[in-house]
Amino acid sequence: MIYLIAILILFTFWGLKLLYQYERGVVFTLGKFTGIREPGLTWVFPIIQSMRKVDMRIMTVDVPRQEVITRDNIPVLTNTVVYFKVIKPEDAIIKIENYIYAVREYTQAALRDVIGNQELDFLLTERVKIAENIKQIVDSETGNWGVDIESIKIQEIELPAEMKRAMAKQAESERERRAMVITSKGELEASQNLQKAAEMLSKSPAALQLRTLQTIRDIAADPSEKIVLFMPSDIGEIVKKVTGKK
Repeated sequence: MIYLIAILILFTFWGLKLLYQYERGVVFTLGKFTGIREPGLTWVFPIIQSMRKVDMRIMTVDVPRQEVITRDNIPVLTNTVVYFKVIKPEDAIIKIENYIYAVREYTQAALRDVIGNQELDFLLTERVKIAENIKQIVDSETGNWGVDIESIKIQEIELPAEMKRAMAKQAESERERRAMVITSKGELEASQNLQKAAEMLSKSPAALQLRTLQTIRDIAADPSEKIVLFMPSDIGEIVKKVTGKK
């Protein structure tokens, strides 16, 4: 009797299973799917029943770096990350052998197809749009596996060394061109201002003479400079006009 009770207790504990909040249990009875167990302490009949645990959290899968040829025949290296989660644990166990491996491989194939149909310029400027296209392709297939693709991120696009040098040279040329445009605009504005100032001074001989005297004073601030002045013969008349005296 004691042995029987001990066997029953051992049998009971043998069938006890613990599921965490983020897990679901797929139960098979004699090899057939019979239900899903929720988080908490559950019990399955030993030998007759078995249970497979499925993680329902969002998973991160790093797609290995691969070389892809764009539509304009330029090889690029891409590195992609996939974020997905299981929404139907029974499908993830029954319909696919290894859903994590399948998602990674299918994403890798979709990445080659999408990038292979795009030119390099579009690939570099529309990375988010390309990632969204890949997500739609992968999500349409993996939905049958009980998996939902949350997002796909293209983390890195590496160009060939010669392409990097060519793009750097092009960027440098563009910066030089912009600098020349800015400099030429500054010179144009300065010349226009000088022209206006010259026109105004030409209309007022007194102002021109005062401007000359101001320039001489600025130069005289340096004691090492020697200044020779040639005063105009009508300097008296100019001073009278400036001071308003007759």
